[in-house]
Amino acid sequence: MPDYKEMYYTLFRASEKAVNILLEAQQSCEEMYLDSPRPGLLLSPPAEEDE
Repeated sequence: MPDYKEMYYTLFRASEKAVNILLEAQQSCEEMYLDSPRPGLLLSPPAEEDE
């Protein structure tokens, strides 16, 4: 008979590893974004209103 408890724990541990890998990748990308140079802000002149 299969050891369902061991099967469950094996799958659970693998799922936990996958979630941790994704979280680390997300945090790494967030840090790269925050460390990147900011683009300059360019303002256009206001549009002329027709009366």
